[in-house]
Amino acid sequence: MANRSATVTRTTGETNIEISLDLDGSGQANVQTGVGFLDHMLHALARHARFDLTVAARGDLHIDEHHTVEDVGIVLGRALAQALGDRKGITRMGHAIVPMDEALALVAVDFGGRGYFVFDGEFRTDRIGQVTTTLIPHFFESLAHEGKLNLHARLLAGTDDHHKAEALFKALARALDMALRPDARLAGQVPSTKGTLTV
Repeated sequence: MANRSATVTRTTGETNIEISLDLDGSGQANVQTGVGFLDHMLHALARHARFDLTVAARGDLHIDEHHTVEDVGIVLGRALAQALGDRKGITRMGHAIVPMDEALALVAVDFGGRGYFVFDGEFRTDRIGQVTTTLIPHFFESLAHEGKLNLHARLLAGTDDHHKAEALFKALARALDMALRPDARLAGQVPSTKGTLTV
């Protein structure tokens, strides 16, 4: 496969974000968003998806963390889509069930070219560190729409919100790793009867 990497920048009146992504990395991450829990989750995502990931984000944190978390999801989704190109030769679908102590999360993805997100789960508290818990599924939604992937995330068990969020991100990572692996049996073809996954 060709080099599967991308660098994407996005600047608005609310945030300034640059993300570099290498899908064929070793799980190295350099993440600075100004939102500690988001940094923690992105490090976990890179490590368990085996991506190399660099994130530099400056946002209007004097207001709150919403725009920064949302926009990092947007830019990461765009970087995924750009790094994949025509999506030839990838496995395309992936899933994972990941435990984190008492928490258990399921994530399934399909890089079929259509952005769609479904979340089934609840958090017991309003915040985890600096992140409002409603922003966790919103981050996944932004990633799915901009990355043009179908993403289902479900919390199967858990009482500690930190553990539940971390299980979700790790399950996402493992599902992405499975879906984006090259499949030699495809011989470089698009894994779709339509012949394309980008239109």
